[in-house]
Amino acid sequence: MKSSIYLVDVDRPDTWTRYRNGLCDNCMANCCTMPVEVKLADLVRLQLVDPFEAEHEAPKQIAKRLSKAGLIDHFNFKYEIYTLARRASGDCRFLDANTRRCTVYEQRPNTCRKHPQVSPRPNYCPYGAKAHAR
Repeated sequence: MKSSIYLVDVDRPDTWTRYRNGLCDNCMANCCTMPVEVKLADLVRLQLVDPFEAEHEAPKQIAKRLSKAGLIDHFNFKYEIYTLARRASGDCRFLDANTRRCTVYEQRPNTCRKHPQVSPRPNYCPYGAKAHAR
């Protein structure tokens, strides 16, 4: 039986949908399963790093602490970019698994704020419609 749900592969931008206003209202938040790269300012805004620590600690030391705490998966030393850790499901740690909404929307990283204008396929997103309960 053919599924009525259009399958989207977040790793294949050619399967993505052109973004339009309101699209997020009925989406499964597939973009929130993609790696989230952040800068130190984002980590401060998310309250994962204290402003004092950000000002006085080397980014490498901050990365070590965050990695040990399971908050980041990777740190790019050259560009000082941290990749947030995700749940075992692949979801962003800040995505509510039931509502599929961001729990830190007002504090979300710049990467998320700029999506989908800045993405692997600008102005397209890995839209996947929420399944409706019957």
